[in-house]
Amino acid sequence: QVQLIESGGGLVQAGGSLRLSCAASGRAFSAYGMGWFRQAPGKERDLVAAINWSGSNTYLTDSVKGRFTISRDNAKNTMYLQMNSLKPEDTAVYYCAAASVGWFYFNDNQYPYWGQGTQVTVSS
Repeated sequence: QVQLIESGGGLVQAGGSLRLSCAASGRAFSAYGMGWFRQAPGKERDLVAAINWSGSNTYLTDSVKGRFTISRDNAKNTMYLQMNSLKPEDTAVYYCAAASVGWFYFNDNQYPYWGQGTQVTVSS
């Protein structure tokens, strides 16, 4: 009984910025860990960023540290991924995922709830 809807993807030039949003409904949003995954053509779906129920613990994969920021606003039932200094290698479909516990996981098969994905394309 959980729906996740991503928005904010699009086409940007290298060095530009995008902010992805994930709006959740169907359960108590504030109680669960969440993550952002991405999948590029020919690549596996990998965790980009994750955040626990309160926002007190976060994770960023090495390739986006210093450029991306994950956050959540539980009052708005929304999680965000702020992406700055975008590079062509960031091009992928980005997926929002929710856990069934208050902490987050690193593997995609540990998240039962998923959004439909939003395309991010960075031109060189």
